[in-house]
Amino acid sequence: MSPNPLVGAVVVRGEEIIGEGFHAELGGLHAERAALADAARRGEDVAGATMYVTLEPCAHHGRQPPCVEAILEGAVTRVVIAAGDPSAKASGRGPDQLRAAGVKVELLDPDDELATAARLLNQPFRKHGINGLPWVLLKTAMSLDGRTATPAGASPWISGERSRELVHVWRGECDAIAVGIGTVLADDPLLTARMGGEARQPVRVVFDSAARLPLDCRLLATTDEAPVTVVHGPDADPRRLEALLAAGAETIAAAGATPAERAAAALVELGRRGLTSLLLEGGATLAAAFAAAAQVDEARVFVAPLLLGGAAPDLPIAGLQGSLVETHPVGEDTLIRTRFKEW
Repeated sequence: MSPNPLVGAVVVRGEEIIGEGFHAELGGLHAERAALADAARRGEDVAGATMYVTLEPCAHHGRQPPCVEAILEGAVTRVVIAAGDPSAKASGRGPDQLRAAGVKVELLDPDDELATAARLLNQPFRKHGINGLPWVLLKTAMSLDGRTATPAGASPWISGERSRELVHVWRGECDAIAVGIGTVLADDPLLTARMGGEARQPVRVVFDSAARLPLDCRLLATTDEAPVTVVHGPDADPRRLEALLAAGAETIAAAGATPAERAAAALVELGRRGLTSLLLEGGATLAAAFAAAAQVDEARVFVAPLLLGGAAPDLPIAGLQGSLVETHPVGEDTLIRTRFKEW
């Protein structure tokens, strides 16, 4: 689906739905065309009907022709839109063209509950469309006393099995997943989405200032399954970078005097490469860098029923104030979702 948004549409005459559709896959029919095609399959004439759509219809050519053309060809006379498209190539063009052709266009009030839901459905698409940066989701697990790592020799897992299964779903939903080099050196992770069956795999990003990523690690051994990108500092050894490139990795040079500045610089380049969402999964230092750069959009924290001991919580993040989205049990853990920004 990414980089395209999630969009649904229905065509209505009176109180009856005569066609419905959604954008099912990248390169496939957009929701408006899918709904019109569904109406045609039902033998319904859409002339004079109303279309309800979660995102404003497009007026530009991409993998599919403009949806505005299909709406006008079908002689739909009213279009109700839940949310606008903030991207420069689209914003307002579709509604303007529909109005110019005599179609009544209604855009929901931004404070309307349905308008809010439509925006929240596409936060990665919206953020990338507004400023070119990926939407950043921080995932972590902690004990009741705020510890994010277990003692040496103990099980590496704080969260339970059900929580870990859910993380694999999130990996498959995001364009990229990021960890710090410390996590790789300690755990040698795969960072793939493992859900059974065919899974969409994220780009695996390692923040590694000195380009220390071991050439025999599992990430580099599986570049045929999912790409690997190493974010390094400007002073990284060129020979190490050449070896990483030869092993199948891509590299990003991130300038900046502080971890926060380097995180922000890397985010710009990841967005330029078309990535719209980034899952921060490993390393308290990396999480703190993104937080200091004010580039954490949402956090999902698993709190496990454990007391691990220690003088203080070991996730060094301060200064972020968000709004609680939800809290609910996941197996024996409790998942807390907090949103810091809405796009």
